[in-house]
Amino acid sequence: MASGWDWAGGEGLLGLDDPAEWDAAFTRGEDHLGTAVIGLALNCPLAEASPRIVQAMRMPDPNQRGFAFTAAGDAARINGALTPELYEALRAEGPHGFATHAIRDTLTFVPFRDLPPWFKRRWVYVTVRNKLEYWWHRIQDAIGDAWRALRRRRG
Repeated sequence: MASGWDWAGGEGLLGLDDPAEWDAAFTRGEDHLGTAVIGLALNCPLAEASPRIVQAMRMPDPNQRGFAFTAAGDAARINGALTPELYEALRAEGPHGFATHAIRDTLTFVPFRDLPPWFKRRWVYVTVRNKLEYWWHRIQDAIGDAWRALRRRRG
């Protein structure tokens, strides 16, 4: 722990605000780099955190990769935008798996006009699907209510 951060245990890494420290830990092959990249997303400008988030998204450890996608979602929440590299990394991962929540966060917190074209198509798809599900559930509720009312009248 020569750097002052608990890389072995991960304690306090959400407070990491030094991209150079993350780079050095990555070079050393430290543990908990995914947690630390969330710290960068929370505490650093997007331009500084973005390349490290993308780098962490490519790590072989699935747990660390998952944290990297969480960091991308956090970056979208905090900044209301993502870098082209982050958009591309989310696109490469697709709307399932690790990127699911990061894509949802992006669709929620980044203005529609600022989304790249594929994300706009995803926004339209999600919006239409959600509205159709809403209507479907409303119809099911109405049918259930009518059925219960009919049974009460007969009984």
